[in-house]
Amino acid sequence: MANNPQHAAFYAVIAGIPEGWVMSYGAVAKRAGLPRHARHVGVALKQAPDGLDLPWWRVVNGEGRISPRGLDGSDDLQRVMLQGEGVAFAANGRIDLKRFGWGG
Repeated sequence: MANNPQHAAFYAVIAGIPEGWVMSYGAVAKRAGLPRHARHVGVALKQAPDGLDLPWWRVVNGEGRISPRGLDGSDDLQRVMLQGEGVAFAANGRIDLKRFGWGG
C-alpha cells in the first residue's frame, strides 16, 4: 500500500470514510494513532501511489473547509464530489463537522 508506515496508517483510515461523511486531517491522524501529525496527512495524500483508490475528497481541514491547493481546480472538484454525496456547505464555505464528521 505504501512504503511509509505512517502514510499506510493514514490511507487505511481514509479508505474507511464512508460516502456522505468527512474527516479532518487531525481526526485522520488521531485515528491512525499519530495525533500530532495532522499536517502529514496532506503530505501522504499528495504522495499517494498511483492506482491507490482513496476517497481523498472526504478529508477537510479542522474548520470544516476545503484546504486550498492552488489553481489546478481540485478545490472545486472536491466540493462538487462532496455535494454529490449529500455533504452540505454553509454560506461561508464550511461543512458542519458535528453533522458530517465521521467518527465511526
